[in-house]
Amino acid sequence: MTLPETQSLYFEDVQVGMRETYRKHVRSSDVVGFAEISGDRNPIHLSEHFAAKTPFGGRIAHGLYTASLISAVIGTRLPGPGAIYISQTLRFLAPVRIGDEVDASVEIVELIEKGRRAKLKCECRVGETIVLEGDAEVKIPAKPTPA
Repeated sequence: MTLPETQSLYFEDVQVGMRETYRKHVRSSDVVGFAEISGDRNPIHLSEHFAAKTPFGGRIAHGLYTASLISAVIGTRLPGPGAIYISQTLRFLAPVRIGDEVDASVEIVELIEKGRRAKLKCECRVGETIVLEGDAEVKIPAKPTPA
């Protein structure tokens, strides 16, 4: 298992325009594991026979599996450990298939001093295709004061 490398940024460290990306190769075992964790056993994700008869022509990853890659960026890279999700909007634009490489990215688009919050533009791409986009708001920890 390959986990994203972590970095901890504090509110005082971040600025508008900062961007981080996490790349993930979608494996069948990831999709099966997500189905087990989430309880979403829709056969479009798990059965090649069933999924072949759908407009997608084959199995696809859960939309929220793809969205969870955004969470990975927020929780490990930007801003990183200690960040607290406040809200997230999502728009699913195209399917993610087993074997795809997904690039999940977040970019800081606004900083709000009160409450040390940041608004983020989020997107996931497979190649040049945007498969998911949305916005998030997170609370970012303050830099610890020296003792």
